[in-house]
Amino acid sequence: MTDRQKKLLKLIVENYIKSAKPVSSNALCRKLKCSSATVRNEMAYLENAGFIQKMHTSSGRVPSDRGYRYYVDNIMKPEELSDEEVIRLEQIFSNNALVLSDAISKSMDIVSEITHYTAVVLGKSSDDNKIAKVEVVPIGSGKVIALIITDKGHVENRYISIDPNISEEEVRQTVEIINKLIAGVPISEVPQALEFGVKPVIAKYVRRHEDLYNAFYNAFANFGPRTNLYVRGAGNLLKEPEFNDVDKVRSLLDKFDDASLVKNIREGDDGIKIYIGSENQFDDNVSVIKTYYYKDGEEGTIALIGPKRMEYNRAEALLNYVKENIKKI
Repeated sequence: MTDRQKKLLKLIVENYIKSAKPVSSNALCRKLKCSSATVRNEMAYLENAGFIQKMHTSSGRVPSDRGYRYYVDNIMKPEELSDEEVIRLEQIFSNNALVLSDAISKSMDIVSEITHYTAVVLGKSSDDNKIAKVEVVPIGSGKVIALIITDKGHVENRYISIDPNISEEEVRQTVEIINKLIAGVPISEVPQALEFGVKPVIAKYVRRHEDLYNAFYNAFANFGPRTNLYVRGAGNLLKEPEFNDVDKVRSLLDKFDDASLVKNIREGDDGIKIYIGSENQFDDNVSVIKTYYYKDGEEGTIALIGPKRMEYNRAEALLNYVKENIKKI
């Protein structure tokens, strides 16, 4: 592609992003300061090469998926965040009272507000967490809260119901044995460690061992890497002119309600990745910008979903800022 063709494609993409209206050759002539014949010839090349396409209702042109991809890969320049945007996000990441998951979701709330795109957070505790210790807090007759803590600082609470006739000493002994035998065990191996390591030992030292073993085994049953899904601003897309078709709107909303489809947005590689139209696994009518994060045993994906006519450089800059600040928490 020649420099003039690149400039022409840049103008078409950026004008369409701002106006949502097909770009005419007359408007391009004024900006390029060249003849209408020259512009028409260059537009014909871009159209034949699949970078732009003609709308049925207008003589103007709009970018194709291939045109957006070329723009993103070869033409788009990085954008710096405004002072106001930085201040709003810094307030989240400098708040020491927030745990990591809350800082991520609140920062993505702000990104959704700024861009008017849909923000998605897919977070989970990673597989390399190991059990650090278990603590038990009595909360009433026959009820305790078990705090399961990993070496990465991940904590989960489990409410456990036990027979009121089981003594606190038996509960204490059971927890002591569990801590001795499963400390340092990867969370994926905990069920096996309980069955073959803990169960035979508590049978020797704890009178009501079966009841207590079953209670703690159930507490650990769902502990481990679980995906937490957070979606903010799903309705933002419906304000875009591309989504004024009722069937298209219904299809898109149904996809946001389908957790399995949203979870396809998960990203496993580092860096900011942009998937345009059919390149993403969510919906051909949108673009998805996403990136992977990892911090202290917690990992996941943060993403923005917007129309293909989205401000890619701005969305990329915002996601990158959030990603870099997650590392600093």
